[in-house]
Amino acid sequence: MTTGAPTTPQLMEFGPITVEHDARVLRPRPWTRLQSEWAAELAREVPPGPYLELCTGAGQIGLLAAVLSGRRLVAVDANPVACAFARRNAERAGVADHVEVREGDVRAAVRPGEAYALVVADPPWVASAAVDRFPEDPLLAIDGGEDGLAVARTCLEVAAAHLVPGGVALVQLGDDTQADALAASPGWSEVDRRYGERGLVLLLRPA
Repeated sequence: MTTGAPTTPQLMEFGPITVEHDARVLRPRPWTRLQSEWAAELAREVPPGPYLELCTGAGQIGLLAAVLSGRRLVAVDANPVACAFARRNAERAGVADHVEVREGDVRAAVRPGEAYALVVADPPWVASAAVDRFPEDPLLAIDGGEDGLAVARTCLEVAAAHLVPGGVALVQLGDDTQADALAASPGWSEVDRRYGERGLVLLLRPA
C-alpha cells in the first residue's frame, strides 16, 4: 500500500456495512465477502476467543466478519492510511467498541502471548512480475514477491504462533497453484477452499 497524497474518498457497500477508502489503499473487491462470511460461519466451530486479521487494508473483510460473528477483532496493517480507514470503517459499522486496529509489521504488531480463535489473512498475492497488469492498484497492496506468496508465508508464521488449540486460518490467494503451494507449508494442513470472481480463500489448520 502507499501513503501518497490524499485523494477523494469513496464509499461502497460491502454486504451490510459501508466502506470508506481512497486510491492509497486497495479498493475493496465484492467477491472477498466470501472470506468474511466464511469466518462468520466458523464462529460456530472454532473455540472461544477473538479473531485476528492480517493485512487488513481498509478493514472491510475483518469488520464484516466481526459484524456477522460477534467476535472481537484485532486488525493489523503496516500502512497508517489503511489503519485510519479501518478505524473509521469500524465506527461506521458500529463495532468500534470491540475492534482494535494496530499499525505495524504483522510480526511485531501481534504481541507475545496473544491467542486467537481464527486468523484472517488478506496478503498481497500478485507475483512481482505481474503487478504491471494492475496499474490502478497501489503496488505495496498487491506485490506478493516472486511467486506471490512472500507475505502469505509470513502471515502463516504469525498464525502458527498465535492460534489457540483448535483455531484455524483463512488466507486469500490468487489461484490453485498458490493454494497448493501454501497448503504444503510445514505444520499446516488444508481443510477446504472456496472460490470467488478473481481469487480464492484457503482454510488451513495446524497439522
